[in-house]
Amino acid sequence: MHMERVEMALEAALNAASGPKCPPKLASALRHSVFPGGHRIRPQIVLAVAMACGDPNPKHTDAAAAAIELMHCASLVHDDLPTFDDAPIRRGKPTVHVEYGEPLAVLTGDALIVLAYETIARAFCADPQQLVRMINIVSQSVGAPGGIIAGQAWESEETISLVDYQRAKTGALFAGATLAGAAAAGQDPEAWRALGDYIGEAYQVADDLRDLLCDAEELGKPAHQDERRARPNAAAQLGIGGAKQRLTDLADAAAASIPDCPGAEQLRVIIRAQTRQLFPSQLEQYAA
Repeated sequence: MHMERVEMALEAALNAASGPKCPPKLASALRHSVFPGGHRIRPQIVLAVAMACGDPNPKHTDAAAAAIELMHCASLVHDDLPTFDDAPIRRGKPTVHVEYGEPLAVLTGDALIVLAYETIARAFCADPQQLVRMINIVSQSVGAPGGIIAGQAWESEETISLVDYQRAKTGALFAGATLAGAAAAGQDPEAWRALGDYIGEAYQVADDLRDLLCDAEELGKPAHQDERRARPNAAAQLGIGGAKQRLTDLADAAAASIPDCPGAEQLRVIIRAQTRQLFPSQLEQYAA
């Protein structure tokens, strides 16, 4: 159910951006970067939190979910560029710069960022207070000083704090997802920040494990990028067993952090299940 809503919201957003007046190659590149997607974890979190809070305005929820995923897709397009990861594949298909060229890839990422804000503006225009709140949530999740752009920028520094790096590069948009879901439902978003922080760290630890244990075919993108580019990696620092235990602890902490709400218990089940899906199959042979 969540996935269907996410796909419909993204389709509506892309239809608005890739009409007949849009340059055909740009329109094609936008769709290439968004469809088919990955697990859509971030927008599904937006929906899950909003629904746990009653989901009083599905239009707001869907727009928030689409905006968070569009920002994520934009970050992937830019991360894959030759100046950063120089990745040839993403989600099992050629990256945007490989398929359409580097200039169009830059423009595609930029257009997705703008489209995220347009999607929010269209949905929240009748409620200026909610509009400002949502723009602030998304902006802080993406920009400086602690959003995913800042996370990418840490890679240009001589020394990198693993905590600061991962909190910005990965965790910020997960926190944004829980905040956006609560705000879309008319709840205090700050009460939901801890959940996003825990999920974000769990996802990063799992991603670090996959980078060490999986091959490119399994990942749908190049493997061993952290080692190749001398980036911080939680699994390398903690060891495989230590990282597995950390992932388990984070799943428990995420479930325990969910504030009181009508759908709290069901949301705990969802969070535990989704976090469990992050475990690479190769982890079974390692002790926690």
